Amino acid sequence: MTVREKMHSGELYLPNDESIVPEQLACLDKLYDFNRTRPTEGEKREKMLREMFAEIGEGCYIEPPFHANWGGKHVHFGKGIYANFNLTLVDDTHIYIGDYTMIGPNVTIASAGHPIEPGLRRMGYQYNMPVHIGKNCWIGAGVIIVPGITIGDNVVIGAGSVVTKDIPSDVLAVGSPCRVLRAVSEHDAEFYFKDLKIPEELREYVEK
Repeated sequence: MTVREKMHSGELYLPNDESIVPEQLACLDKLYDFNRTRPTEGEKREKMLREMFAEIGEGCYIEPPFHANWGGKHVHFGKGIYANFNLTLVDDTHIYIGDYTMIGPNVTIASAGHPIEPGLRRMGYQYNMPVHIGKNCWIGAGVIIVPGITIGDNVVIGAGSVVTKDIPSDVLAVGSPCRVLRAVSEHDAEFYFKDLKIPEELREYVEK
């Protein structure tokens, strides 16, 4: 099995192997250029992301600075995704994010891990597990999502949460470790924040 195959199969491998480093550096050069674009260069940013990512749909926006181990090469975005400042994607293997998901500032989504056994870790061994995030999610500020996690559709992950286990669809989940707090409910179809009601002119967009 090649190093590249090990990257995407969960096998242990050395991430500084000379067979993959030149390609990774080329990806990081593109990322460097993306992060130095001006706010007025929206079209340029969109074109660059299409070249950097494995897949990216229409209407996606990432606010620089953006960080990624492979510059987005193993990232799959649906359409209409928004990511705020300092998104970190440890994309040593594939990360999938569904349509219309919103990502707050300072979020980390990691696909890479290292053995707990200290000898292997000292040698620099690594393994990767893919991450799947569903459609229409809201990932709050400062959230950390660890390797191998699946999050369903229509999920809200509260700010500062550390997601260490899979999260089902249609729930609000918070905490460290992140746990399901409650289901998305009829109350959420009436109030958008505490006792503030959704305006009548916006009720046509309410799904519940």
